[in-house]
Amino acid sequence: MINANRAKTLLEALPYIARHKDKVMVIKYGGSAMKKESIKESVVEDLLLMSYVGIKIVLVHGGGDEINKVLAKYNLDVKFVDGLRYTDEETMNIVQMVLTGKVNKDLVKKINTLGGKAIGISGIDNNLIECVPYDNYKLGYVGTIKNINSDIIKDNLAHDYISVIASVGIGESGESFNINADVAATEIAKSINADKLILLTDVPGVLENQKDEHSLISQIYDVEVPTLFDKGIISGGMIPKIKSCVDALNNGVNRVHILDGRIPHSIIMELFSDDGIGTLICKENEPEYKKVEKERVNA
Repeated sequence: MINANRAKTLLEALPYIARHKDKVMVIKYGGSAMKKESIKESVVEDLLLMSYVGIKIVLVHGGGDEINKVLAKYNLDVKFVDGLRYTDEETMNIVQMVLTGKVNKDLVKKINTLGGKAIGISGIDNNLIECVPYDNYKLGYVGTIKNINSDIIKDNLAHDYISVIASVGIGESGESFNINADVAATEIAKSINADKLILLTDVPGVLENQKDEHSLISQIYDVEVPTLFDKGIISGGMIPKIKSCVDALNNGVNRVHILDGRIPHSIIMELFSDDGIGTLICKENEPEYKKVEKERVNA
């Protein structure tokens, strides 16, 4: 019976493997998915499987937990302005050190050690992510993205390398900026016309009832988003994520997935199964899709 179930799983995955071959996918990696070593391993294994079946991958990462650990060692307090995190020059130096150094290279090393092909870069390299200060330095060295120079990513994709990108940008005068990883992933996905943008989060996806993790909405069409805002179904930290998703759909990205990064192998469960595991967001007029009640056979 176990072997039969395995065979069924593989057969279910076959059409998705064929559909996704040679497609470009941008994955935002952060939050709880970066805290547990077992989850890190499962994410890397998912990336390797995707790469082996012909999917071209760009991985954009944050690293807030690692940054907070180093800030605590230096006895630096986290500051907020109007509820938003403030990044002063000293903190920015630590952000750059942690993200572009330890976090980025640890990910690259793990992918390469397990047989993948990864190159670690940041938004500073080749002026990949050009920024201006958010609201005239209201939040210090927090950046608003103005331009993506995607040549280095396209070169890596052409040679089947996984680009592992730290979410740090560069300003007009060469200063470094802290960037929200969701936003960085969205802008990068737009710039390379990615087929999919995948956001790993700390929740199952979009929930109809925020207190019930079993109330997952498995598929949302872009035209339904305003109603979900009006009903308060999309609220709190999910608001900027969904806005980024719609922005991506309106600018060349075909589909966006919001997944629970706390679950091992959530990426391949979403991509290679009929039911999926998270929330798929797509355009209503996308010809490949049709209205479905329970399963997302064209995810």
